[in-house]
Amino acid sequence: MLQEAESDENFMGQIITGDKMWVYGYDPETKCQSSQWKSADSPRPKKARQVRSKVKVMLIVFFDTEGIVHYEYVPQGQTVNQQLYLQVLKRLRLAVSRKRPQKRAAGSWVLHHDNAPAHTAHSIQVLLASHGIPVVQQPPYSPDMAPCEFWLFPPIKNGVEREEI
Repeated sequence: MLQEAESDENFMGQIITGDKMWVYGYDPETKCQSSQWKSADSPRPKKARQVRSKVKVMLIVFFDTEGIVHYEYVPQGQTVNQQLYLQVLKRLRLAVSRKRPQKRAAGSWVLHHDNAPAHTAHSIQVLLASHGIPVVQQPPYSPDMAPCEFWLFPPIKNGVEREEI
């Protein structure tokens, strides 16, 4: 992959990365909204603490160097298995042809996703091969290298951490 990136200056622009992660809903009140006017001698107002919401949904997102290409929220209670991921990839192909027409031709874009069982299933490999979509190979026991872990959704600060999948 490193040789490919060094020999082809457009290699990084061809990659569409996909990953899934938990997204939480929070109370819409922010620190700014909870601020209030007070006189100099009045006690400090109490600040509302941000706590993790009970709303939790899984997001599957695909993006490239130009931005988000396709995203879907996984229905509540549904696991990401090969049947669901197969349908997501079919919708991704339509989104690529609609949002990135320059990548419409077979082999003009490369898919990058991790080695999750749903991603490496035979039905997924058949779909990708039948449509000429190459996959960026990832070492079998490597950590998740998807950039959305670091760029698209950076960790939340101020003591509230993001839950890993």
